[in-house]
Amino acid sequence: MPTARAPATSANLGSGFDVFGIALSRPADVVRVERAERTTIEVTGAGSQFIPEDPEKNTVGAVADALDAPAHIEIDKGIRPASGLGSSAASAAAAAVALNDLYDRGKSRKELVPIAAKGEAVVSGDAHDDNVAPAILGGFTIATPDGVTQVDADISIVVTLPEIVVSTRDARKVVPRETTVERLVETVGNAATLTAGMYRDDPTLVGRGMKDGIVTPARAKLIDGYDAVREAALEAGATGVTISGAGPGVLAVTHEWNQRAVANAMLDTFEDRGIDARAYQTEIGEGTRLY
Repeated sequence: MPTARAPATSANLGSGFDVFGIALSRPADVVRVERAERTTIEVTGAGSQFIPEDPEKNTVGAVADALDAPAHIEIDKGIRPASGLGSSAASAAAAAVALNDLYDRGKSRKELVPIAAKGEAVVSGDAHDDNVAPAILGGFTIATPDGVTQVDADISIVVTLPEIVVSTRDARKVVPRETTVERLVETVGNAATLTAGMYRDDPTLVGRGMKDGIVTPARAKLIDGYDAVREAALEAGATGVTISGAGPGVLAVTHEWNQRAVANAMLDTFEDRGIDARAYQTEIGEGTRLY
């Protein structure tokens, strides 16, 4: 009975909309699979009451179909749905790796990325690689139509998750359809800076490169308190702050020694607005692990 642990992820990272992603060392989903004549799903853990167990409506059902691998699939959710932390991607990634092993399909990790993305499409409406790529491969990933580039990076992260729900579909609706050349040039420059920072394990460069004046401002309006939380994190020493994925998670890059101060500043600011939240002091980590 193969078991796979897939990490939470953060996509976009500000300047890399629908392209950049990172795997986080925590939290994570755990998926167990067992051969069966037809696919059945059992979900427990964080937010499990909101996750359908119908294979046609669950990310892992699409993955099982794509691999022609019917199974009884048990999902233990460590990642809350609608968090901006790749909850559906983690389940899809873990299922893809576990089912590939269970049925000895022989797919490489990179070959499993588009298969897991088919599961993501069940939730978001479109198959995107930006969350499933780091969930399977780990590290920092750059997902384009030509394939995925993966880089192992050592960067400390704080993600604060408020008790607010932002659906992926709603977050995509507010994305601007047009921008200026000046904004485009600025975003490309920031994305290049972030990438260089990942290669150098430099949180200052990564934080500087997360700045985005196109998508993030539009999505920030969906997260009560975002601007105040961002400013509090920066004042506490974060090198950069942005929305994690579609939100409402707020991601801060920082030095390892400063994680607690940044986490406390973000939590206190949400609390001042009457919003419950929790913080993960984490870092860029490994991809799906099979055991």
